[in-house]
Amino acid sequence: MNHKVAIVTGSNSGFGLLTTVELAKSGFRVIATMRNTAKKEELLKRASSLQVEDRIVIQELDVTSASSLESFKKFLTSLDRIDVLVNNAGFAQGGFLEEVCLDEFRQQFETNVFGVIGVSQLLLPYMRRQGSGKIINIGSISGRIGFPGLSPYVSSKHALAGLSESLRLEVKPFGIDVHLIEAGSYQTNIWTTGKKITERSLHSTSPYHAQMKKLNAHLVESGETYGDPRNVSDLVVKIATGRNQRFRYQVGKGTTTTILVKLLLPWRIIERIILHKLS
Repeated sequence: MNHKVAIVTGSNSGFGLLTTVELAKSGFRVIATMRNTAKKEELLKRASSLQVEDRIVIQELDVTSASSLESFKKFLTSLDRIDVLVNNAGFAQGGFLEEVCLDEFRQQFETNVFGVIGVSQLLLPYMRRQGSGKIINIGSISGRIGFPGLSPYVSSKHALAGLSESLRLEVKPFGIDVHLIEAGSYQTNIWTTGKKITERSLHSTSPYHAQMKKLNAHLVESGETYGDPRNVSDLVVKIATGRNQRFRYQVGKGTTTTILVKLLLPWRIIERIILHKLS
C-alpha cells in the first residue's frame, strides 16, 4: 500500500466520523476505531456516498480497556506504517464537584486522558522507528478556562492540554509532531447522547439544582450558535497533510476571544462574567 495510514479513535460519530471520511478523501488509508463496531453503519454510509469506503478499515477499540488495547496492539503489527493518529474518543461528564462521585471522575479521565495515553503509547514506537508521524489530540476550549457544573470534563481537557505540551517536547527530536485542537462548541453527540450529568445535580433536592437548570438552559440556548463540525475535520486534514505547523489550533466561535480574555483580564472579572451568564 502506497497510501499513508491514519488512525482515528471514536470514529463512529461526530468529529471522528467526519475526520475519518475527510482523511480518506485526502488519500489516507484510515483505520477507523470504535468501541462498538455495530455502530459503523453511519460511517460506512457516508463513506460509500463519497466512494471512499475501500480506504477505510473498521477496527474495534475501547480505549479504556486493557484487553482491547492489547488486541489493537496485535492488529498494529499488520501495518507497514503509521503516519497520523487522531485521538478523538471522548465524552462529556457534567455535574457539580461536590456531587460527582470519584468513579464518575475516573470514568471521565479514563476516556479523555488515559485513553489518549494508552493509544499513543502503542503507536509511538512505530512513528519513532520510521522517524516521522503526527499525533493530533482533539481538545477543547474547556482546556483553557473553567466553567461551573462541568468540572469533570473541564479538568480532563486541562489535563489533555498539559499532556499534549509535554508529549510534543518529548517526541519532537524523533521527527514526530504533536498538535492540540482546542475546539469550541459544536453540534455533535458529545452534548446530546454523549453528555452525562450526575444524577445528584439533576435532583430537585440538590443545593446546586437551580444552577444546574440555568446551566442546561445556557447550553440549549448556545446550541443555536454551535458551529459546523466539519470545521474541525477540515482542520485535522489540514494538519495531517501540512508541514511545519504549530502546536495549538483554535477552531469555533468565540475560542480566540475566550483565550484572550483568560490571558488579559484579572480572574475577578472573568469570574464575574461567567457567573453573570448563569444568573
